[in-house]
Amino acid sequence: MLKHLTATIGATIVALSFGDTALAATLKVIASNLDNPRGLTIGSNGALYVTEAGRGGTGPCIPSPTNPSASVCYGSTGALTRIENGVVTRVVTGLPSLAAADGSEATGAHDVAFDAAGQPFVLIGLGSNPAVRSTLGVPEFGQLLKINALDGGSNWTAIADVAAFEQTENPDGGRVDSNPYSFVIQNNTAYVADAGANALLKANLNNGEVDLVSVFDTRLVTNPFGGSDIPMESVPNAVASGSDGTVYVGELTGFPFPVDGARVYRVANGVPEVFAEGFTNIIDLDFDDNGNLYVLEYATNGLLSGDLTGALTRLNSDGTRTTLLSEGLFAPTSFTFGENGDIFIANRGIAAGQGEIIQFNSNDDPQSVPEPSSLIGLLAIASMGGFLKVSRR
Repeated sequence: MLKHLTATIGATIVALSFGDTALAATLKVIASNLDNPRGLTIGSNGALYVTEAGRGGTGPCIPSPTNPSASVCYGSTGALTRIENGVVTRVVTGLPSLAAADGSEATGAHDVAFDAAGQPFVLIGLGSNPAVRSTLGVPEFGQLLKINALDGGSNWTAIADVAAFEQTENPDGGRVDSNPYSFVIQNNTAYVADAGANALLKANLNNGEVDLVSVFDTRLVTNPFGGSDIPMESVPNAVASGSDGTVYVGELTGFPFPVDGARVYRVANGVPEVFAEGFTNIIDLDFDDNGNLYVLEYATNGLLSGDLTGALTRLNSDGTRTTLLSEGLFAPTSFTFGENGDIFIANRGIAAGQGEIIQFNSNDDPQSVPEPSSLIGLLAIASMGGFLKVSRR
């Protein structure tokens, strides 16, 4: 299973090293030198928050999920970082991180969200069999944490063990593997996309109980090397809410990561239905105030291409889609909406010390003309109209 953002490309990404590629004129870097930045959200105080998955450490170590002959090692190098009035501050430090010796292949603090009362929560990934936590001696991996203080320290409480659910239930029936990657909060419930379990789960924020919402099935796709079709896992790793309370899930897809092979699902009553398709390696999604769905692609040419150029696309309520941004996006890992059309994106999100947060305005001219969406997406969006509105992460 693909349980990990950088699976199959491993050292190739490190070799690319991103360089100093110039951003488009409309983009502004508001934070840099971050360690594997992942989830983004606007906090209750209006500041921007980003999780840093960290750079690992000296150990203990476990086999790398992408290269069993190598290792990833533990270090308390993850963080929750606040960006406010031009000042970048790590308001939570010491979060658990697993990474290769150079800080790549990082797994750790993957996402952040605030509840209606302004309480922050952080989701910690794993990317392995939950049993390895005994080797690491760090139970927070694969758990949802309640952050008790934003004072630069390490004060949190583990409230929901997502990885333990995979270990005991294994809802997709495949290899036991958990990598919680994204979540949204509705009332007292967190909906969690576990990319390792190929499942959408829900966690009660009051008692920590974890339950299954839906499983995303394996499907047959063309073998890029010829021969018969091969099974491809869904790898659901992006989740968003509509104003009707329905949850939407985007998939990265597993090997062979086909171009245009990723889908967005609408999950109602535990049943995933295709809402839009024709994307490649979805890494995040959300709705704006007008009911338009925005989809962030991690690599628009597919992970096997070695090209880490991403894209942010808007699915308009009339069924068309517009690429808002592609130039300047390299391995983007999340986005969130600001005010007056501003969008913030975690860019270069899979390297230690090279991550950045960029800001651009969606009211600027898009980089391409609107193109027809898939028939499924067109009909679905047209039927929902402007009913869907944002529930920001």
